[in-house]
Amino acid sequence: MVSELHKFLFEGLPVRGVLVRLDADWQEVLRRRAEGAGWPAPVQALMGEMAAAGVLLQSNISFNGALVLQVYGDGPVKLAVAEVRSDLGFRVTAKVDGEVAEDAALDALLNVQGGGRCAITLDPKDKTAGQQPYQGVVPLSGPDGEPLRRLAEVLEHYMRQSEQLDTRLVLAADGRCAAGLLIQRLPVEGVGNLAGREDAPEADESHEAFHRIAMLAATLSTEELLGLDADTLLRRLFWEEPLRRFEPQRGESGPRFACTCSRQRVGQMLVSLGRSEVDEVVEEQGRVEVGCEFCGLRYHFDAVDVGELFTPRIDQAPGSASLN
Repeated sequence: MVSELHKFLFEGLPVRGVLVRLDADWQEVLRRRAEGAGWPAPVQALMGEMAAAGVLLQSNISFNGALVLQVYGDGPVKLAVAEVRSDLGFRVTAKVDGEVAEDAALDALLNVQGGGRCAITLDPKDKTAGQQPYQGVVPLSGPDGEPLRRLAEVLEHYMRQSEQLDTRLVLAADGRCAAGLLIQRLPVEGVGNLAGREDAPEADESHEAFHRIAMLAATLSTEELLGLDADTLLRRLFWEEPLRRFEPQRGESGPRFACTCSRQRVGQMLVSLGRSEVDEVVEEQGRVEVGCEFCGLRYHFDAVDVGELFTPRIDQAPGSASLN
C-alpha cells in the first residue's frame, strides 16, 4: 500500500484532525535497517511511532524546513530521532546501547527516572543571517513527575506546555505499518479569546467539543489504526460528527521515506576532519567507509578519492587550455 496523509475538519467546531499511514515507506526503513544490526521490537515500534508523529506534526504547520523530533535519556535507547521535511519526506534513526526487554515501554527504553527529555526543533530551510532553529524541550514525565510510558502522552504534554494547544494523539507501529491520528483544538475566534478569557462561552464550547472528539479518538485500538483503511476508520470513529475531508496526500505530495545524505556531503565531512586523519584510516584499512545512520547507505573513499577531496579545484574557462 502507498503511504498517505488525510486532513479533516469538524464542521462548525474548532477542532481539526490528521490521519497518517506509512506502509511501503516504513517497510523500506525496516528493510534497510535489517541489513545492519536491526532494532529490537520495542525500539522498532518506538521509531515507527516517531515517524508517524513527526509527519503529523509537520503536516499541521506552515513551515519551510525540517521538523526534528528527538527523545533521549540514559536507558538502552540513548537517542531516537525522526526528521520530517516540509515536503513530508521523513527519516529516522536511533542509538541503542544496552539490553532491551521484550515488553519495554518508553519509560524503560529511555530511563525516564534518569532525566529523559523530548525535544522538537524547527530548522528553517533558508536561514537568514544569525537565525537559529527554534527548539522546545519537555521532560518525559507528567505534571506531577510521573513517568510517561507512551510517546503519544509525551507529545500531548509537549503541545500543552510549549504550544498551549489541546491535542490527542494515537500512535502505533509494527513490522508492516506505522500510523497515527492527531486531533487538535483550534483557538476560538472572538473577543473573549483575544482577551485570553478561558471562562468565555466560546471557550467552554470549544473545550467541550474537543474533549468529546478526543474521547472518541481514544477508543481507537492499535489493531484498528494499523489495519483499517482511512475511510472505514474515520467513518467508524466519527459517524455522528460533521466531518469535512480534504484531498488525500499520496506519492510525491504525501509522506515518504527520503534521506538527504549524499556522497558530496560525506566528502565535505571528511575534509573537515583533516587530511592526516583521513589518510591514516586509508593506510590502515585501505579505504574510508562511512555509513548513513538514517538510511543505511554506505559510502567508500579509496586513496584516489581522498586525494581528489583534498586537491584544490582550479576553475578554468572553456577553451583556455594551453596549446603548447
